[in-house]
Amino acid sequence: MTPSPCREARREARRRAREAVFGASPGRPADRPPLNALSGTVLDASPHLLVLAAGGTEVRLAMSETTKVWHGGRGGLAALRPGRSVVVRRGERGLSGGAAVADRIWVDIARVAGTILACGRDAVEVDMGAHRRRTHVAIPPHALGQVLVRHPRLEPGYLIDLICVGSPDGPRAVRPGTAQPGYRADALAAPEPAAPVQGVLRGTATWFGDAADEAPDGAAYPAVDSEGSAGGCADAPSGCVPFPYLSVGSEVTVHNACGGRAATVPVVECGCAAARFCDRCVDCDASPRGRIVELTPAAFAGLGGDLDAGCFNASVRVEGPW
Repeated sequence: MTPSPCREARREARRRAREAVFGASPGRPADRPPLNALSGTVLDASPHLLVLAAGGTEVRLAMSETTKVWHGGRGGLAALRPGRSVVVRRGERGLSGGAAVADRIWVDIARVAGTILACGRDAVEVDMGAHRRRTHVAIPPHALGQVLVRHPRLEPGYLIDLICVGSPDGPRAVRPGTAQPGYRADALAAPEPAAPVQGVLRGTATWFGDAADEAPDGAAYPAVDSEGSAGGCADAPSGCVPFPYLSVGSEVTVHNACGGRAATVPVVECGCAAARFCDRCVDCDASPRGRIVELTPAAFAGLGGDLDAGCFNASVRVEGPW
């Protein structure tokens, strides 16, 4: 999805107005910039070169013996078939022969997180929130045991989070994206009314969508205002973190507390499903409880997150007043 020129113009006007009143946001000296990551469709692949269609252009990325390919687990060159969707993260080694070097490639990866609506012996039906579709997820026998270890209640009303691989019949679960919260989706305890709202939120960053989505870097935020044209949904839960309300088009700076990378991205949709997950990420240490942001796959990978791992410990700074 390509952002409209009008939306881009409004975003730039807001940024200039904010900096005129409050000054430019000071950077964190320790932060490193994000790595280059993109989503695209495979056109051709060889042991030394990957050719993608991405954003309406042809992109060539060098590959080496250290390039790692994920396709439901370990993959190789055979997984890079023309027509398949991929998310590619470039390594830090820069250029090789004039082409960027691919460090990690995720093939047909997808994520399904939300509330279980129905379940059978080998599949679940999941409601991913008001701004996303309901979807049917197959759970193959080889993945069921691992899913049940971390999601023991495959029952309607409970939350589920699955890392999947795409197939012609829809997403197939590969592994759980997190441990299942022990409460029902409608039994989340809200923060105390007097709990202070922090300018810097700390908790878990995850990702949403799939490799086929070539949307630009952006974030789904758990507390998008439902009033007027802000873009929120009326029945969004309050979450277990006291969030400041934002609108679609606002900007947040996301810092990977484990990898030290940071980037400022726009809020592109309401992440009301994420607000129901009061869990922790243990990427490098136990994060505070609560999902504070969901990123598009390329934005998540660019900040050093591994899509198959599912999360990283994060801090989120709201850029400007709320």
